Amino acid sequence: MGKDTAPTDAPESLTPVSGIGVLDKSVAVLRAAAEEPATLADLCGRTGLPRATAHRLAVGLELHGLLTRDGDGLWRPGSALRELAASTADALVDTAAMVLPRLREITGESVQLYRREGDHRVCVAAAEPPSGLRDTVPVGSRLPMTAGSGAKVLAAWAEPRTDSFFSDRSLAEVRKRGWAQSAGERESGVASVSAPVRNPRGEVIAAISVSGPIDRMGRRPGARWAADLLQAAEALQRRI
Repeated sequence: MGKDTAPTDAPESLTPVSGIGVLDKSVAVLRAAAEEPATLADLCGRTGLPRATAHRLAVGLELHGLLTRDGDGLWRPGSALRELAASTADALVDTAAMVLPRLREITGESVQLYRREGDHRVCVAAAEPPSGLRDTVPVGSRLPMTAGSGAKVLAAWAEPRTDSFFSDRSLAEVRKRGWAQSAGERESGVASVSAPVRNPRGEVIAAISVSGPIDRMGRRPGARWAADLLQAAEALQRRI
């Protein structure tokens, strides 16, 4: 085994794989430190990398400002990441900052915006109620495309059509209705309703969702919140 070879039981954080070993491992280290401040042992545990490899990559990323160490010696994302992020304009995310809080106020529930990345959907924006039971999905969370109303929406309008965990019939129903709902699919006790967000060419580029406890949302949350959700999706589309 070479010094940069990860153990065979390395966790999924090393995927997707680009085929460029050092790049994949460096990104894994970045993601591990972004989860929460990390010791070197934490980086190894989250990435499956050997201690020497994780340390060497973290020090290299620190040199470039992509990681930094705080006063307790914990690894955190560095200032270069913030600078890079600030230089990247994202009309959809910028617009979500104006639309999602209003939908949260109307529903009193958690609101998310998801984009699809391969076999996952990624939360790119969120608005949480200030108190009470809620379904917190932090920005940057990667959820599988196998459950939940957001996954159904993104799968229903995928172009070209791709293999999906959901049946053709269920996705056809989502397209006909214009929104999707779920209860206890992604997480026990959580319900959600989602609608597509389109770009100026009419292509579905994201899913906007309202989610919360089934006790409040009910097992058919679309009956209560679909109309408000569709209005929010339309507001996003107008502003992009």
